[in-house]
Amino acid sequence: MILGAGPIVIGQACEFDYSGTQACKALKDEGYEVVLVNSNPATIMTDPDMAHRTYVAPMTSELVEQVLEKERPDALLPTMGGQTALNLAVALAESGALERYGVELIGAKLDAIKKAEDRELFKEAMRNIGIKTPPSGIGNTMEECATIAESIGEFPLIIRPAFTLGGTGGGIAYNKEEFEAICKSGLAASLTSQVLVEKSLLGWKEFELEVMRDLADNVVIICSIENIDPMGVHTGDSITVAPAQTLTDKEYQRLRDYSVAIIREIGGRMWWVQRAIRGQPCGWGGHGDRDEPRVSRSSALASKATGFPIAKMAAKLSVGYTLDQIPNDITKKTPASFEPSIDYVVTKIPRFAFEKFPGSQPVLTTQMKSVGEAMAMGRTFQESFQKAVRSLEYGFSGWGCGRIKELDWDWDQLKYSLRVPNPDRIHAIYAAIKRGMKVEEIHELSFIDKWFLSQLKELVDVEQFLLSTALPELSRDDFYEIKRRGFSDKQVAYATKSTEYEVRAKRLSLGVVPAYKRVDTCAAEFEANTPYMYSSYDLECESSPSQRKKVLILGGGPNRIGQGIEFDYCCCHASFALQEAGYETIMMNSNPETVSTDYDTDVLNVIDLERPDGIIVQFGGQTPLKLALPIQNYLEKQQLPSASGAGRVRIWGTSPDSIDAAEDRERFNAILSEADALSIASEIGYPVVVRPSYVLGGRAMEIVYGDDKLVTYLENAVEVDPERPVLVDKYLSDAVEIDVDSLADSYGNVVIGGIMEHIEQAGVHSGDSACSLPTKTVPIKCLEIIRSWTSTLAKRLKVCGLMNCQYAITASGSAIGHPLAKYASLVMSGKSLQDIGFTSEVVPLHVSVKEAVLPFDKFQGSDVLLGPEMRSTGEVMGIDFDFSMAFAKAQIAAGQKLPLRGTAFISLNDLTKPHLAAIARGFQELGFQIVATSGTARVLELEAVPVERVLKMHEGRPHAGDMIANGQIQVMVITSSGDALDQIDGRQLRRMALAYKVPIITTVAGALASIEAIRCLKQSSMKMLALQDFFTTPADSKNLQTAASSTTI
Repeated sequence: MILGAGPIVIGQACEFDYSGTQACKALKDEGYEVVLVNSNPATIMTDPDMAHRTYVAPMTSELVEQVLEKERPDALLPTMGGQTALNLAVALAESGALERYGVELIGAKLDAIKKAEDRELFKEAMRNIGIKTPPSGIGNTMEECATIAESIGEFPLIIRPAFTLGGTGGGIAYNKEEFEAICKSGLAASLTSQVLVEKSLLGWKEFELEVMRDLADNVVIICSIENIDPMGVHTGDSITVAPAQTLTDKEYQRLRDYSVAIIREIGGRMWWVQRAIRGQPCGWGGHGDRDEPRVSRSSALASKATGFPIAKMAAKLSVGYTLDQIPNDITKKTPASFEPSIDYVVTKIPRFAFEKFPGSQPVLTTQMKSVGEAMAMGRTFQESFQKAVRSLEYGFSGWGCGRIKELDWDWDQLKYSLRVPNPDRIHAIYAAIKRGMKVEEIHELSFIDKWFLSQLKELVDVEQFLLSTALPELSRDDFYEIKRRGFSDKQVAYATKSTEYEVRAKRLSLGVVPAYKRVDTCAAEFEANTPYMYSSYDLECESSPSQRKKVLILGGGPNRIGQGIEFDYCCCHASFALQEAGYETIMMNSNPETVSTDYDTDVLNVIDLERPDGIIVQFGGQTPLKLALPIQNYLEKQQLPSASGAGRVRIWGTSPDSIDAAEDRERFNAILSEADALSIASEIGYPVVVRPSYVLGGRAMEIVYGDDKLVTYLENAVEVDPERPVLVDKYLSDAVEIDVDSLADSYGNVVIGGIMEHIEQAGVHSGDSACSLPTKTVPIKCLEIIRSWTSTLAKRLKVCGLMNCQYAITASGSAIGHPLAKYASLVMSGKSLQDIGFTSEVVPLHVSVKEAVLPFDKFQGSDVLLGPEMRSTGEVMGIDFDFSMAFAKAQIAAGQKLPLRGTAFISLNDLTKPHLAAIARGFQELGFQIVATSGTARVLELEAVPVERVLKMHEGRPHAGDMIANGQIQVMVITSSGDALDQIDGRQLRRMALAYKVPIITTVAGALASIEAIRCLKQSSMKMLALQDFFTTPADSKNLQTAASSTTI
């Protein structure tokens, strides 16, 4: 049995779908029957044909024990599911469940997990082998933490909770007040209520070594990784480079020795991924920091960086293989015990989303905050770094050769940004160099190694050369030097005051084209036929484009809120389906966490080289959609013949013009209805919903209540995309929102894939709302209208492939049994819906409920309210034959406790007060006491509902916050008034609920659904059912697909 990682959260993302999928395939190939448990539906690993038995359900020890009892596996593999799976394995072992059912823990034994994750045991292990650790101590209470701090004797101090993910609950304390707050948070976050308090190593250099060990005690170093950011920034938030760049050979060998010693000390019958050995910025001094008994984000990066499939190899090691018995899939000549060697540089840069959490400070510490990352490869650090900057999709064409805000900052602001780690520090470095600051001074402010700073200074020097040179003056050698340093055509155009097209034409006229190099694990020592490549301006091209029918699939780029793993899911299914249909498939992406990642480079260069029959842009979210029109314009101009000889290269599926009509708010509004924002708002009346075009995750969408707020909004929307229109809609405050996934072919046939009802009211982004499939409250007449409108829209837009529509009604995929992404790719290749056997809507007999997972605890100061801008990082799914039980499963899987008794605090705004009595009576019937503030209490008293009054935060003591702190409130229902007082009083109360882990419900629909879920849990027990149990035939089971896996045109 394999444990997955659950929903995508900050610190635990797509890399665990990658590892889980690899493990499932590897173990099935070895003849094992695989049982998988995971609560995340939007993954390749939860496809029913990936494992023999698949449980998409809450990952609690009680419920997973049900699976152990039912399936009786021989072994449990927890090392593919991140911290979630490790903690769950420890709970199952310590409760005696594994022993009761005769299940062996493989991959990492219990004592080894504890030795690595328990701060005290790890410190003792390091002492046993003579490796230094910083002065520190273990605290289980606030008093113990204070004593340790006193013994260390100086600030800053680092607080690291045990058994947590992504540094959750930890941080850097610069004074006693911060120390107490972080220790309190850390003790609450730790599975074992344990924190490590240690002396700060801020400014030290940080390295990671990915290490594997087998049962025969063979150890291999897979990859070394160096953090550009020094200690004090979580490694997931740091820019990292592989292999390590600034170590001498002697220093690197010492790190190898340390790593081998650590893995053998922690050891046991298992494999390990080793994390983080540190070196001082001045002279050498090493410290062991942490060891992870599982795959990690760094493992996925190392796998993609080296071509060495760590998760696959680790799965085989866990069942008894030794490294010398496992062949290297890439070289076909060397075993896994042959250490990878790379002759290129890989750079990873994280992507952040602070803009979605107003009130949070964009400061990086030991608690991870990034939501995704981009990876790039090049022959030099400069080349891979610039490509990674481009791949982040922040609008940069590279590092430099562009206008950035930091150039206008005063010196104090610039120095602050260099000194304090933040997402834009790398651009502050550019501004500082550009304005004349010396490398030495930047190093003293940032502690970033001088080697990296010198490399960046060289890039600025090249930019200065370009600024003083006209485009016609650039020679072939100049172009090669420029391109080998990672400069894009757009950057060259900016510096030489020309256009990107002119630069490209000049470059091609000189014969300067990218070469494609293979990632072969052996630095070209052995011949390798891997199709895994990256581009570089090298003279020897190792690519051998075929003459077969082929398709280029554009991926989604770096993970971010609004564009996550579901797009990787769609891209992979399209690839699988088209391969089965006889096509060679080419995947292009820049995200190292995903299953789909192949290589990152310029799209047009790949089109020129491969000349595919078709290009698919519909499965990667907004990233490829924005490229659709430019690619189409290029193809129309070049008229490229396909390599197979079967016509010209073209974009498959819905035409770029139709995509633009759907994405451009102004064009789409014109289609629906065949000025000025303020006049529109005045005409339709406030509140209004305003939304820009071509955005994902509701970026910059807001509910606006007046002219002043609308003016402020329009200024921000222009920053999102100044060339796209903004749509102003009437806000429907009490509407039900519907999501419809449909499939259309080029013959005019349209079939509904699924109709999902949002549980939260319209106005909450669909990504943040719980959804039910099939619908629960929508009348049949409304469903008929929705089906008709969907078909009409698909035909009007000439859709070929998938289409997602959203409707509001006033006063799709693992859930329906059909793989829409696979079907869509076949439809794009020219097949009809009749050809693939999908001709009618499927309405399942069971109920699937999707719930969002939100990261508010990572962003101090942000409110927890839901709105039109998406904030969730992931999702879970609950499946049952009863809606209330499916909803309960989804809530528990998302980490939302559903108390069965206690006190409910209720505070509703005037718009939602008509629902107040129903909510209060619902909780009262379940045995809850009701407490409310004055306005809400007054309405309840008029309705004869017993209620206890409590003061608001500003009215005096004791207030509602005191009740939360004293454990007197078990669940809260709050709908915000949005006024100035609520922004202070209400926000503080909601943040307190989050801090004390009190379930907080911020919508009426969510409250009513929660009441029914609690009622269901009080009346019956939760049963674990495999996905395969919900379908009657093997074919149905094999075709299961998630409601989360649909995409939008």
